[in-house]
Amino acid sequence: MTAPRIGIALGGGGARGMAHVPVLEAMDDLGVRPAAMSGTSIGAIFAAGYAGGLSGEALREIATTTFRDRNAVLARLWKLRPRRFGDFFGSPGLMQFDALRVLETFVGESIPDSFEELEIPLSVIATDFYACCAVTLAQGSLPSAVAASMAIPALFKPVNYEDRVLVDGGIVNPLPFDALPPDLDIVVASDVVGSPMPRKGRRIPRAGDALFGSIQVLMQSITVEKLKNRAPDILVKPDIPGYRVLDFLKTEEILARAEPMREQVKRELAAMIERFEKDGTTA
Repeated sequence: MTAPRIGIALGGGGARGMAHVPVLEAMDDLGVRPAAMSGTSIGAIFAAGYAGGLSGEALREIATTTFRDRNAVLARLWKLRPRRFGDFFGSPGLMQFDALRVLETFVGESIPDSFEELEIPLSVIATDFYACCAVTLAQGSLPSAVAASMAIPALFKPVNYEDRVLVDGGIVNPLPFDALPPDLDIVVASDVVGSPMPRKGRRIPRAGDALFGSIQVLMQSITVEKLKNRAPDILVKPDIPGYRVLDFLKTEEILARAEPMREQVKRELAAMIERFEKDGTTA
């Protein structure tokens, strides 16, 4: 019996997306290479790195090194600050950055220049702002596609990509397992959206928390409806309730809290592979 064709879908969720790393490390532990990948927002970043040939361990090292030093992170962001006064505020109190510049500054060397250079076929999800629909990007400039997929409107300026104005893919497809090829035998999806939570001593959210929390509610609702019609074979969610979308400086904490996902994926995926190789089905 031939080995099953496996697809991996990595969802959006900001800093919570660091929890994707143990999922990818589980694939490496099992010696399994995905036949296809899809990603939205932070999931698109990790999927692009992994599909480009980086191991889960390498992605962990890049994530922890990038966000370990608070002062270094803030210095990078200061250099990337908008130059025009009108670009400083995308919503009350929030600057709008250039998504592609941010991506290139923080992880540019980890992502190939084009989809055609990838070792694993990848679909990146973005939102066409004016057409009000999801866009699946699978060829051409990979950094531009990933930048579009991660362009949360409050933080980043929309990305002009092949005559389309694109923003964060999580708005329309936060967990893109349905963007994978239909002929896969096993689909693994990593859902890192999370839910809004109050800050200590403050029940009514401030503008930024209300905005990002509302996006989380939207993303949760979309995923719930999708799962009513179709579900991935393996769906994992990290147990990280205490972390918000922009908690990138807590990367090492998030990775530590998400570590149980590694064993969960290994256990569930190994069992499915064994069943498939025995009788050709994962049921």
